[in-house]
Amino acid sequence: MKAYYDPQHSLHHPQFFLVRGERRDSTEVPERAAVFHEALKQAGHEILAPRRFGRDPVAAVHSGDCLRFLEEAPAAWAALGETSAEIVANVHPNRYEAGGYPESIVGRAGWHMADTACPIGPNTFEAALAAANVALSAADAVLGGERAAYALCRPPGHHAYADMAGGFCFLNNAAIAAQYLRKRVGPVAILDVDVHHGNGNQGIFWQRGDVLTVSIHADPANFYPFFWGHAGERGGGEGEGANLNLPLPLGAGDEDFLTALEVAAEALRAFQPKALIVALGLDASEQDPLKGLAITTSGFARIGAAIDSLGFPSVLVQEGGYLSPALGPNLAAVLGAFD
Repeated sequence: MKAYYDPQHSLHHPQFFLVRGERRDSTEVPERAAVFHEALKQAGHEILAPRRFGRDPVAAVHSGDCLRFLEEAPAAWAALGETSAEIVANVHPNRYEAGGYPESIVGRAGWHMADTACPIGPNTFEAALAAANVALSAADAVLGGERAAYALCRPPGHHAYADMAGGFCFLNNAAIAAQYLRKRVGPVAILDVDVHHGNGNQGIFWQRGDVLTVSIHADPANFYPFFWGHAGERGGGEGEGANLNLPLPLGAGDEDFLTALEVAAEALRAFQPKALIVALGLDASEQDPLKGLAITTSGFARIGAAIDSLGFPSVLVQEGGYLSPALGPNLAAVLGAFD
């Protein structure tokens, strides 16, 4: 399989992570990408540099205000004086009541950052743009005739909304690739298998019927992102019925996940997308430090085989999956199923 990778991901190295009120080291570290890269090499996949697509495909998904914020915020933050090395928002608006877009960088941080799990460093935007180019390059490979291609995206993207970062994510790589393909081939679907609900994917395409969004994830009643990902969320307006959430109990294993995947597959076959974006989180692993589900390495191989059997041209976009001995083998298991 062709795989795309950009070492610029290492420009983003978050330090701040707040868990139950306690500051800890972030799990979203550059070493993740090193593990994925090594797994690709060991499995013999062709690793290619992405091409540069410019801002247009990103701007087709993300608002101008959000992109300006991500680009300009580090300098504006530093100019305040007596600031932290990373931007961490300390005030968030209730957007239903918000009276207007704030001028202060502190206010804009709260407007464009959903939580404290997306600290912005001096080069975060450059790393996020590089990840978007990686996803777009894999999409281009599928447009060029590849049955499947893999995008080693870091930072991940599926929690990012059109105008709001969150959960380690800044630009929504899967949504950017989906929109890029939608313009060129017709209806597209996103299948998210990350342990966390793909709330950014859902939000971006909520009002649209031309992009089906499906997410299998740990039940948000007791797991991040908490406010989104419940089974009753089906889309709105022209998008009603084009969103499917399949939450699983915490600790669910291979069989429960594969049963949910059968339901997802039925929806995908009914929709008949011209291309499929797989938001490939590997943090559903039984060994992942975030401990939401309990998928084995052989389970990931079965998940990959089930997705491959659908027969849709597929772009696999890396989302979560954090450091554990199983991380590289889990990636190899999924990609190996497409050989």
